[in-house]
Amino acid sequence: MTNNRLQDLARKHLWMHFTDMGYFQDHEIPIMSHGEGCYVYDVNGKKYLDGLSGLFASQLGHGRSEITEAMAKQGEKLAFFPIWNHAHPSAIELAARLAELAPGDLNRVFFTSGGSEAVESAWKLVRQYYAETGEPRRYKVISRNLAYHGTTMGALSINGLNECRNTFEPLVPGTSYVGNTNAYRSHLMSDGMSSEEFAKKCAFEIEMAIEYQGPETVAAVFLEPVQNSGGCFVPPAGYFQEVRKICDKYKIMLVSDEVICAFGRLGYMFGAERFDYLPDIITCAKGLTSAYAPMGAMICRDYLMEPFLKEEKSFNHGITFAGHPVACAAALANLDIFEKEDILGNVRRNESLFRELLEGLYDIPIVGDVRGAGYFFGIELVKNKATKESFSEEEAEEILFDFVSTRLVESGLICRTDDRGEPVIQLSPPLVAGPDELREIATVLRAVLTDAAALVAKL
Repeated sequence: MTNNRLQDLARKHLWMHFTDMGYFQDHEIPIMSHGEGCYVYDVNGKKYLDGLSGLFASQLGHGRSEITEAMAKQGEKLAFFPIWNHAHPSAIELAARLAELAPGDLNRVFFTSGGSEAVESAWKLVRQYYAETGEPRRYKVISRNLAYHGTTMGALSINGLNECRNTFEPLVPGTSYVGNTNAYRSHLMSDGMSSEEFAKKCAFEIEMAIEYQGPETVAAVFLEPVQNSGGCFVPPAGYFQEVRKICDKYKIMLVSDEVICAFGRLGYMFGAERFDYLPDIITCAKGLTSAYAPMGAMICRDYLMEPFLKEEKSFNHGITFAGHPVACAAALANLDIFEKEDILGNVRRNESLFRELLEGLYDIPIVGDVRGAGYFFGIELVKNKATKESFSEEEAEEILFDFVSTRLVESGLICRTDDRGEPVIQLSPPLVAGPDELREIATVLRAVLTDAAALVAKL
């Protein structure tokens, strides 16, 4: 089809996600036709560096025939069969492989179709677990301000984002929120405070929330290793160790939501490994298949299965396409490539260069903070660097979306501009990216942000 025909059909029939559909009634919709490595191409032939890995998901980049061939081979043998009272070899093999890769005794794998379902499954599991073990009053969840955990009603309720939640109220009851670890803006951070001191203050807020809610009613704390929404908030040194102590003290589960952070995004197979803590549950998706097929998982410690090993007991939850044979084949091929090409090593070798290139943008007046880890970084934009003054809502719309976002795409760089919290640019390139691609990202950012700073100076 021609671009004009595709544009016409898209406007009439395609409902894009989290998209201002009215904007595209008189603007051209970007339509991507193919990809290779770290790059994608639109239907007009324009080339873009995929600096967001699709949506934090395309770990190995585009066009990996090893994965699509494994999927086709599996499809010829068994295209689909559910894992409800049955199993199939690819689901068994993948579950065993994930158990081997996961830290500690996280040996039980419950598959889902994606990240929101993994988070939803985790909340349902902890609620039923406590009901089965004689503590039915434990159902509440604590998460952090601005945190995003998914779109299904349970996951949505755990979100710390008012603009995502409020439209759909009333939500699932039993959620509460504490401060995040944004050292650049946290009211808990002060001049001269060490990272360890900041960590204890942040963790103490979780303990206070548990005490306020009533420890006997709290089931779990949901935290991302590096918080995505708000712009890549990294944990201060010792933070997760403090949280683990608190959860153990009150016999509460720690859920590590790694839908973004797992499978190499932080240079480790799981974010919990990078920050050296043992959660009770890991939720994951995205990079599990490098986005070649929709798939997620909830990986649990052994003790969580114990109530369900009794006769006539089961976890009352399931998903038709979870553990799909073709998706499992994609995940297994993906993990093979991780090992063969030392993908984790590539991220670790280049992380310091990526950070150096992005921190090199500090000389631009509107670059307020650069933060992140691995191949997962955020750049917060400010109106006044000395005072950390941010933009008004109208200014953010003009600078971040109308100018920066448009110019980045025009310059051939796909990344994320977002104002959930303060205005930020997020970068999450494929894990196969090397120094050349990282320098290309920084070069485009420098040109666009320098022009944006000149525009801000006129405000």
